Amino acid sequence: MENQVVMDDAAPIDSGVPGLNHLMRGGFAKGRAHLVEGRPGSGKTTVGLQFLLDGVRRGETCLYITLSESRRELISVARRHGWSLDGLEIYELVPPELSLDKSKYQSMLHSSELELGETLEMALAAIEKHKPTRLVFDSLSEIRILSQGSLRYRRQVLALKSFVLLNDITTLFLDDLTGEQDDLNLHSVCHGVLRLEHYVPAYGAERRRARLIKMRGVQIRGGFHDMVIRPGGVTIFPRLTAADHAQVEFGADAQSGTGLDDLFKGGLPRGTSTLLMGPSGTGKSSISARYAYAALKRGEPVYLVTFEETRRIILARAEGLGMDLAPFLESGLLTLDQVDPAELSPGEITGRLQQAVEASGVKMVIIDSLTGYLNSLPEEQQLLLQMHEILTYLNQQGIVTLLLLANHGLIGHMNTPVDLTYLSDSVMLLRYFEAEGRIRRAVSVVKKRTGPHEDAIREFTLSSDGLSVGEPLSQFSGVLSGTPRFEGDRASLMRQSQPES
Repeated sequence: MENQVVMDDAAPIDSGVPGLNHLMRGGFAKGRAHLVEGRPGSGKTTVGLQFLLDGVRRGETCLYITLSESRRELISVARRHGWSLDGLEIYELVPPELSLDKSKYQSMLHSSELELGETLEMALAAIEKHKPTRLVFDSLSEIRILSQGSLRYRRQVLALKSFVLLNDITTLFLDDLTGEQDDLNLHSVCHGVLRLEHYVPAYGAERRRARLIKMRGVQIRGGFHDMVIRPGGVTIFPRLTAADHAQVEFGADAQSGTGLDDLFKGGLPRGTSTLLMGPSGTGKSSISARYAYAALKRGEPVYLVTFEETRRIILARAEGLGMDLAPFLESGLLTLDQVDPAELSPGEITGRLQQAVEASGVKMVIIDSLTGYLNSLPEEQQLLLQMHEILTYLNQQGIVTLLLLANHGLIGHMNTPVDLTYLSDSVMLLRYFEAEGRIRRAVSVVKKRTGPHEDAIREFTLSSDGLSVGEPLSQFSGVLSGTPRFEGDRASLMRQSQPES
């Protein structure tokens, strides 16, 4: 029996915030006091309400003690998220004229009209009356102001912590960081510390992030994790760590059904990533669409995230190449996610990708393109680190991943905004070349980690008949310089009856 009590003590309980349990490896510690800190507007109140409403849904008694916001303001916040506060006890120390509940008028006073001891006594009396299992105390900044000294403030917080611990109440203390010199005092007192931050980039929507600073006895997932506040509450997108996910069995290679398979000597192996590099317009998106179409025809779910093109253009281009993707989109076999990098954080993009893999069971992921992904992560080093985790995770799940990366410029010397060739298992190089006064396209595979590949350069065409790949062309020079020159005879070239689309 005693062992059971020890196991139940500080056992994790659901936080009610999507993604937060993952950071804490289960949830808030039962019967312990936790600190949620952040500047005004960072989402503390929303997190507190989600925590309590999760308890209400489980039939628990939950209490919200507020010294900074009125019941009316809390009801307004809840309505904006589509929540009902029915079943949630709210005790406020604010002017009665701000309340919508007339039955509470006689029990409400402004905290500034009371001594610190009276304020705490009223709060403790409310806890004694309702006997909650979950409690949110909003906020400690009011206690800090009334304390008028760090020593007295620490004593009062310790008294609150001891009281909730004795009564086995899982508590969240909210703090708006008005006195950052006292941060370490709170950190040392509380069992766990969660910090919420928000900042505004030079362009685009504001970004939010969460950091779990401590949780006693738990190997937390530290560092910054992206988060959003939208109708429905706070959602945290834990930073993807490939080591947390088990490896699955791989299947047969993914083929395109075209001459591209000859370049790879069979197809794209499962659990590998392929980087398609080339100037704009060389056919990177069309080649990836061909692989996607072949996978969809085999009944394999495909996830395509696009940063530059709209859904309409993607479907129209594929249809122009003889590939009708609309039926697969309607059936749900194809997920086409159009992303604005100025509006979504990298963590949310990664979260969507992970959700597609684990919930929809996709077998192929296409990122079109890495240039757009880079725009959501201005710092190149962050992109490399995050892409390493993403590709490792996808490879462990047996996913075929296609990454599209545009070179700077159309002809001549070319470079890329970021070097991801060392992270990719295979690299396909696309180039323009000139022959007989016409612009043509060339394709070659320059890297394949998992087996042999063809080292020849082939011409390919895009038309209403689809994607066609010609025979190897041996009379090329200057390919790696970015301006291939064909020096062979006309018979080696593919016949083109109409202009390339």
